[in-house]
Amino acid sequence: MTVGENDELLAERLATAAGAILLDLRTRGGLDGKALGKAGDEQANAMLCREIRTARPADALLSEEEKDNVARCGQSRVWIVDPLDGTREYGEGRDDWAVHVALAIDGIATVGAVALPGLGVTLTSGAPVALPPANQPLRMLVSRTRPAAEAVFVADKLGAELVAMGSAGAKAMAVVRGEADIYLHTGGQYEWDNCAPVAVAQAAGLHVSRVDGSPIRYNNPDTYLPDLLICRKELAGAVLRLAAEYSPAR
Repeated sequence: MTVGENDELLAERLATAAGAILLDLRTRGGLDGKALGKAGDEQANAMLCREIRTARPADALLSEEEKDNVARCGQSRVWIVDPLDGTREYGEGRDDWAVHVALAIDGIATVGAVALPGLGVTLTSGAPVALPPANQPLRMLVSRTRPAAEAVFVADKLGAELVAMGSAGAKAMAVVRGEADIYLHTGGQYEWDNCAPVAVAQAAGLHVSRVDGSPIRYNNPDTYLPDLLICRKELAGAVLRLAAEYSPAR
């Protein structure tokens, strides 16, 4: 624990440190694929949970890799972490995976840090980056393995290029970094999949919402979140309208 460390600096430090653990584990060799992903999840999670409980003992904690305690719902401050977002990509030796450390206050993603260890970068809500100009043509991020039909429909209507990428954190941060313009996801996620990315994206001045335009709330008894939109603000109206127009019968 660092004396006087605020929430933003704590999130950044822990996300970066977890990324270093994961890189070191992969570099050492001896494990690959699912076994490497499982070991990485366990080691990064152990450190994150230990450090958060030490630094913020009064706060609640929700982690993908820990048994949930719904008593957290009665607390204002809850740390929401994903020790390894993109386990498949990590195990395959790719760079499009991430570490998420977030703090939700009264249900709002308030503090976030997303480490992209394969790129040597950690993006945080405490130090938002300036958005570069939009891409021409527009670029829309989709899953490597299961592109959402809604996203394909919207991309076609906007004349946007589809860009396949791994983890939710990597995709969200690609919009923050200006490598893409739209991340529309309708395949379902959990709170740990997008709380930190949402906090970072909001701080960078991006539009963040559910696909129906409603706000995203965290620290719910049921941690499932059906959909997510992160995009440049000037595109939000068109994307939301087109998403509403989509029908599976088309």
